[in-house]
Amino acid sequence: MQKDDLVYVGHMLDVACSIAARAAGRTRGEYDEDENLQLALTHLVQMVGEAARHVSEAFRQSHPQIPWKNIIGMRHRVVHDYLHVDYELVWEVATVDIGSLIVELNKIAPPRNPPGNALGP
Repeated sequence: MQKDDLVYVGHMLDVACSIAARAAGRTRGEYDEDENLQLALTHLVQMVGEAARHVSEAFRQSHPQIPWKNIIGMRHRVVHDYLHVDYELVWEVATVDIGSLIVELNKIAPPRNPPGNALGP
């Protein structure tokens, strides 16, 4: 495991939680009508994929419960095919898939410091 792997995994978890929080309590109709929400969720999904892309292959292989290939593939679709973003798929990721990803990332991510708490003495 490379030193940075846990940094990227922690970042994936933080961003995944942000996705879940932004989608929570929203309906599909609200999402369809809110371009800012669509863009925010799309960008956050991209960020999860970007962080996953930086996790070493050895770490990915040691944690096969995380769908690394799908996460990175989604990032590639958003970044390289940005003219044809599938907002239905982004909504599905944000409301269906992200919960199980958060559960799995919580098992392997380093302990997090809640916002507002000072670090160290």
